Order: sequence, then C-alpha cells, then structure tokens
Amino acid sequence: MKAVVLNGYGDVEHLELREVEEPSPGPRQLKVKVAAASVNPVDWKIRRGEMRASLPLHLPVILGRDVAGEVVAVGSDVHDFQVGDRVMGLVEHGYAEAVVAAVEAFAKVPAEVELPTAAALPLVGLTGLQLVEEAVQVHAGERILITGAVGSVGRAAVFAAKRRGAQIVAGVRARQREEAEQLDVDEIVALDEPSDLERLRPVDAIADTVNGKVMAALLDRDKIIAGGVIGTVLQPPLGAKEQGLRVHTLLAHADPAALAGIGEAAARGDLVIPIRRQFPLSQAPAAQHVAEAGGIGKVLLVPSLRRAS
Repeated sequence: MKAVVLNGYGDVEHLELREVEEPSPGPRQLKVKVAAASVNPVDWKIRRGEMRASLPLHLPVILGRDVAGEVVAVGSDVHDFQVGDRVMGLVEHGYAEAVVAAVEAFAKVPAEVELPTAAALPLVGLTGLQLVEEAVQVHAGERILITGAVGSVGRAAVFAAKRRGAQIVAGVRARQREEAEQLDVDEIVALDEPSDLERLRPVDAIADTVNGKVMAALLDRDKIIAGGVIGTVLQPPLGAKEQGLRVHTLLAHADPAALAGIGEAAARGDLVIPIRRQFPLSQAPAAQHVAEAGGIGKVLLVPSLRRAS
C-alpha cells in the first residue's frame, strides 16, 4: 500500500510517498481502508523535530493521528464491528491507504456524516471535549473563556461547554469576530484588541488552545478569578501557578463512547468542523504547508483523490 513517510526532521520535503507493507489486525484490532486522514498541528510539530524529547521516534515513520474509512478486516476478538462498517478513529500512522489500530480507538460514523467530514473529528473533537470536561471540569453556570474558539479544537470545546451549561466567552482574533458570531456563544472577545481585553470581566476558567502572548496578556490583567482553573493543550502558562491558579494540561486519549457522541453531534449539526482543503497523499507536503500556515478549517489527505480540491 502507499503511505506518506517522514524520513527526517525538518521542512515538508522530508515527507515522502512510499510503497510500504500493508498492516494486518491483531486480535483486538480493526483494519480500515482510509477514506480521509486529517492534518493536525502535532503532525508538523513532529516533522519539525519539536517533539523529539517528549515523543522520540525511530525514523522513517508514518504520521497521522485521525482517520475515517471502511472496515476491511477485524481481529479474532472483535465483536462490535464488522467488515463494511464506516468508522472514524484516533490512531497512529493515518497518512496511508490503510491503518490498523485497537478497536477502542474507533467509533461508527453516523449515516448522515460523510467520511471526509468524519476524518476531521477524532483528534480535535476528543481534545476539545476532554479539555472542558476533564482538564477544566467546568460546571453549569460557570463562565469559561475558550481561546482560539473558531479553531477546530476551540469549536469542540465550545460544544462541550454548551453541553455542560456554562456561560461561554469565545476568545478570537479581531478579524475572526464574524466567524465567531456563528458559534452562538454568550460573549465574544477579540484577544488581540487591548480595549476588548480591558472590558473583559474575569472568568471562572480558561480552556486554552493558543497560550503564548494571549495567555500572558490575560494573566497580566487578572482576567481569571482567584483560585480559577486553566486547562490547556499546550505548556502551562508562565506565572499561572504563581498566581494561585489551578493548571491542568491535557493530552487527548481514546474514548470510543465520547467519539461516538461527537459523531452524533456532527450528524445533528451541533458540532461543525469546517473542511478547508483536500489533497491526495502524493501532495502531503503541500497539505502540511497549507495547514501550518494557519486559517480556519481542517486540511485533509484523501487517498483516492488525484488532485487537490
């Protein structure tokens, strides 16, 4: 089968389409023919070598953390899935024509959801959900600021916070205000506008997807109540613990029940993760380049595609 292999750390030219051995499922695994795999920030951080200390790899390696597709083989101890099922999953080595992963990594895709749409859901959906429910543990009525709210993880966090009955402040850039209005949140704040930051009332919690200057500005202005909580998918913000704030970092983990719920939310239209571009596997370098440049919406790799769309 064909797969995109990272053959060295550095720029996108280190991504190479190769013929590799096709995997076979173990007793508690599924083999899935990949309809689409999504490109995530972790992919280019690995490629650039930024995660060598925390995630050592033996190169060459196939990147890709989430996929959607059709089950083509099941392990001997698998009973909840069968060949032909449409699934999405939080996996390893997703930049390929086929992938094998533990059955717990997958959930069935609702009939109303197309497979490319489903491929964009697992990593960002679980990250946003777990950021709100496990790291922040926000409760009904509490006021939560979600930074990067129009990003894919941010949108999932908004969905999770709504489900918990929280009051949601969407933190975005000024140019994203119109996009943020479509999220149907309680308040929108342009985090790159000093006047907006000054007007922001302190919140009970922050679900952070951006860190850096944004979090530094919020902490400098005491925009979270004393004893409040910060959940982050990045490094703990500098100075947060020294201010008496509780900080919890999150690394997304497989949760098939939660993933199934994310699929159902997508089917209802309660969670929408926009798709920006689709590329064939052969154009994985271009796909990562586009995704790395930023912007709203996910970038996908689609093995059956012959040219970018």
